[in-house]
Amino acid sequence: MPRGIELFPFSEYWWVYAVFLVLVFVLLALDLGVFHRKAHAVSIKEAGIWCAVWVTLALLFNYGFYLFAKRELAADARLAGLPGFDALVAAREAALQFLAGYVVEYSLSVDNIFVFVVVLNYFAIPTKYQHRVLFFGILGALVFRAIFIALGAALLRFEWVVWIFGGFLVYTGARMMLAKERGVHPEQNAVIRFFRRHVPVTTELHEQRFFVRLSGRKHATPLFIALIFLELTDIVFAVDSVPAIFALTSEPLIVFTSNIFAILGLRNLYFLLRGAIDRFHMLKYGLGIVLIFVGAKMTVLNRLFGGHFPITWSLGIIVGVIAVSIVLSLLIPRPPGDEGKPPFPLPPGHESVTEDEEDRTEDKEDRA
Repeated sequence: MPRGIELFPFSEYWWVYAVFLVLVFVLLALDLGVFHRKAHAVSIKEAGIWCAVWVTLALLFNYGFYLFAKRELAADARLAGLPGFDALVAAREAALQFLAGYVVEYSLSVDNIFVFVVVLNYFAIPTKYQHRVLFFGILGALVFRAIFIALGAALLRFEWVVWIFGGFLVYTGARMMLAKERGVHPEQNAVIRFFRRHVPVTTELHEQRFFVRLSGRKHATPLFIALIFLELTDIVFAVDSVPAIFALTSEPLIVFTSNIFAILGLRNLYFLLRGAIDRFHMLKYGLGIVLIFVGAKMTVLNRLFGGHFPITWSLGIIVGVIAVSIVLSLLIPRPPGDEGKPPFPLPPGHESVTEDEEDRTEDKEDRA
């Protein structure tokens, strides 16, 4: 793929983004309005089926994207004049980049699941209402991810930003493997504390409603507070995941579509893994290695390989590392005394959305 050339510039392919978003909203409407219209507890079997459905849809989209790219790139006069350009090779590489980005984002989503478990348990959200909270959390994530990807596409045009992003990914990967595991404390969230001071919040749920009117005044329910915290958490996690995919491809269209497809399957992955998340205690090391690898690819490996590290090698390394860490998690029991601890340390910057200045001051005084 030619270096420095954007295969799918937004100015020419904005309609692809529009069609993709329409497809996403149609799928979400069917999900909530048809298949999950009535609140119910999602079983492991149902979650497994839906996980398979979303993964299958992502793979079908990937194949369709390959066919689309092959046709469009072959007919693009802008690219035809480039020496050595092969539309078939470029389309194949673009499809592999989508697959690699999807695998990385889907894998990194596992640490989101731990936070989901803690937050939904903390706010005592019944299982039958959890799907609704996660569904609207996905809608918010779509907006924030689009903003992050647009900013990333603009910033990564500068070489020094590439080095900063790559270094941040290496640091995050090392921290994920070595940092002390911490819990999540929704009650210390600065935004939620501010919200509670200005908006009345009920002490009990009102079925699956986010707001209710009591004594002539609108009140938020704990369901809405849980949703706020999940949105804040996703913003922090996006700081890691979006640069990680940009390390695999410079095409914003591929970053956006692979990221969104991974997010769409996150709710059902949560229902599938929530009871067994502690068993994957070695996965944090695998994900840490993956982040270090993609950071190194972004900064060093691409330059050592003449501007582009082979995407087939990247995909093989990513899948292999994650698979090995999962197998090791199942073969090696968790050390005694670690039961109940979070399987992943929180990402850098999470403290800024889980503690306000007063909390940090109190912690410093306690340590003193």
